[in-house]
Amino acid sequence: MTLDSHPDSFGAKSTLEVGGERYGICRLSALSDLGDVAHLPYSIKVLLENVLRHEDGQHIDTADVAALAEWPGTGTGTESTVVAFHPERVLLQDFTGVPAVVDLALLRDALGDLGGDAALVNPMVPVELVVDHSVIAELSGTPQAFAANAAIEAERNAERYQLLRWGQQAFDRFAVVPPDTGICHRLPHADGRRIGGAGWGVGGIEAEAAMLGQPLPMPIPAVVGVELTGELSPVATATDLVLSLAELLRRHGVVGKFVELTGPGLSGLRVEHRATLGNMAPEYGATCAISPIDQKTLDYLRLTGRPARQVALVEAYAKEQGLFFEPGGDRPAFSELVRLDLSAVEPSIAGPSRPQDRVALSSARPPRTRYDRRRGSRRRGSRR
Repeated sequence: MTLDSHPDSFGAKSTLEVGGERYGICRLSALSDLGDVAHLPYSIKVLLENVLRHEDGQHIDTADVAALAEWPGTGTGTESTVVAFHPERVLLQDFTGVPAVVDLALLRDALGDLGGDAALVNPMVPVELVVDHSVIAELSGTPQAFAANAAIEAERNAERYQLLRWGQQAFDRFAVVPPDTGICHRLPHADGRRIGGAGWGVGGIEAEAAMLGQPLPMPIPAVVGVELTGELSPVATATDLVLSLAELLRRHGVVGKFVELTGPGLSGLRVEHRATLGNMAPEYGATCAISPIDQKTLDYLRLTGRPARQVALVEAYAKEQGLFFEPGGDRPAFSELVRLDLSAVEPSIAGPSRPQDRVALSSARPPRTRYDRRRGSRRRGSRR
């Protein structure tokens, strides 16, 4: 739906001029009569902007918009109101992505059999499929292992890869990241959670519905704010940070909730660290973990080659909609708030079977050597 056909029930339609270009937007400030929109959590503003922009009187009506604008923030995690959220982008891995491509192909066949134009069947939103679930490490420990495993993978999955190559050429708004390039969590294609986007995992059916432009019903979530203070020690890594946060949030309880980073410590946190915290959300049970757009976001966009015009648009739009994080600004009205002092994060170890059981490296027992094990065995034998 374009803004030309938008019902504009709240008088929110407006324009934003950036770099001599005019863009149609729906201003969140137009909803201030419904609630304290300015102090909503960043993640709820993202949902609200999406619902407001997609209002059509059919899938999304004024009640959906009002429900988010009046977000109660009760913190119970049991909000019964369900709203229709329109994903703007879908990221697939090949395990569930290949069936989605097959379904699109079958839809084209069915439309052609009915006398229609099969080429009309296309994803309605940008879709990227990352081939990262097909590799099996048959060889290891040698310099030739990567190339050998890649060759075996290509031979085993030749038919599937031919289908994906066809899909990339046949469908609009559909791209494939080829095998042996990287996993979906670590590619620039998947940087939404690094740079302020709200994203979370869904099943294959939901993903296909989103690809075809259908909204996904979701209960309005509670939002747990994580107030960051201090700075990370030079010896603390992103792994140490996420282990500390996972321990904190598992103890607090965030299942079915959004987690949002905030506080004075956020501005000094590197984008790569934010990405790690977002990617590990399943480990502490949250639906998603999100960092708001700020100066670090703009720096990341420039670093990854985004045009200056796009960076300027992101900055202007985020500030216009109250989506830009400014150090020292008012804290959003979260459902719940927990605090993490970054300076207290220390080198840690965990896992692999229970990564939530963090052990500070300073408290870890030294590993037993082969000599220690032999000596211990002799001692046990002597006691017998």
